[in-house]
Amino acid sequence: MIRVLQIIDTLQAGGAERLAVNYANELRNHNVVSSLCATRLEGPLLSSLDNEVGYIFLNRKSTLDIGAVLKLRTYVLKNEIDIIHAHATSFFIATILKIVTPSLKIVWHDHYGNSEFLDKRRVLILKFCSLFFSQIFSVNSILEHWAKKNLWCKNVSYVKNFPVLNKSEHDLTTLKGESGKRILCLANLREQKNHIQLLEAFKVVIKDYPNWTLHCVGKDFKDQYSTLFFKKIEELNLGRKVFFYDTKSDILNILKQSTIGILVSKSEGLPLALLEYGFAELPVICTNVGNCKELISDKSYGILLNNGKSYDVAEAIIRLVEDESYRLESAKKFSKKVSKEYSKHTILKDVVAAYSSIK
Repeated sequence: MIRVLQIIDTLQAGGAERLAVNYANELRNHNVVSSLCATRLEGPLLSSLDNEVGYIFLNRKSTLDIGAVLKLRTYVLKNEIDIIHAHATSFFIATILKIVTPSLKIVWHDHYGNSEFLDKRRVLILKFCSLFFSQIFSVNSILEHWAKKNLWCKNVSYVKNFPVLNKSEHDLTTLKGESGKRILCLANLREQKNHIQLLEAFKVVIKDYPNWTLHCVGKDFKDQYSTLFFKKIEELNLGRKVFFYDTKSDILNILKQSTIGILVSKSEGLPLALLEYGFAELPVICTNVGNCKELISDKSYGILLNNGKSYDVAEAIIRLVEDESYRLESAKKFSKKVSKEYSKHTILKDVVAAYSSIK
């Protein structure tokens, strides 16, 4: 059996973090001895990790935290780990570990969310580290092509994200507002996610549809963008129409209470939230970024916007609000597509095959 350790910097509720936990949990069903390492920070996703999955927390304090590297090396040797599957920015500590433990193999999973702005990506350190990678998995075709062009790893492939949503037995969230009239935006409070345009669009929507509400679920980083978001709610007088819930672990429960799923990001890889909307059979609105067009390939699957400008977003929401028949039909078709083309079993079978091919 292959022994694989997933590495992620935190267990906060972001897309890359959720995917790392999903891999750690689900690979056990594919003849893999599975473990997970959080390098810098734990978080709510820790409760989602199966008891049978090995776990180590490094509490890494700096980029070159030698104590954290030695702690990780001890764990790897003790548990006879064959492959390190490093997600996002955790590639650096994985590379250091490879240098001091040459027999290890590194798979790097590129979740880079700003795939529309790759010209601004810092590449020098990543390019050096890519010399030590046996395989690169990219979450969309744009990142796949970029890695082939800019990095020094010979094996690069696009691997689809997949949704895994389990029932939560505690800390269940109750969404405010009227049932059947809730719009959900599942996205951390980052500028890339374009919440400000969404708020401006929603202000237009409630002029004619005042009973509808907007529900934002995601991490609040308490930064400048967060301040701007809450000021915008106040400025637009949306305090009784827009609700923010911060990080939540009962995502399936939240999806079941929602009516429409929306993402108006300026850039994405392949957003896990969009797959989760499909998993829960929600009608969707999404901007045409990353590989989102692969999911919403025509209007029968949902509404794909060429930009996230307020007026266009408002028009899209109003269409779904007014046309219940289209809402239901597109949601059902989108859900079937996600189930068929983004099946965890098919994707993980290919991932394990890639693991096995590493020499």
